[in-house]
Amino acid sequence: MNSTQTGLLAGLILGLAAAFGGFGVFLIVLVMGAIGLIIGRVIDGQLDLNAVLGRGRDR
Repeated sequence: MNSTQTGLLAGLILGLAAAFGGFGVFLIVLVMGAIGLIIGRVIDGQLDLNAVLGRGRDR
């Protein structure tokens, strides 16, 4: 599944959450999706948390 398909799927899921669950459910799904994206990128090695948190270099 490429990035376009993944983005489309995420958009559809968020749309369904907003349509059937209201704004609160939409926000919960959005936050959980963002957390899942970050975890997936860390596992794939595409995101280095040390660089993000400022612990990447010794002074």
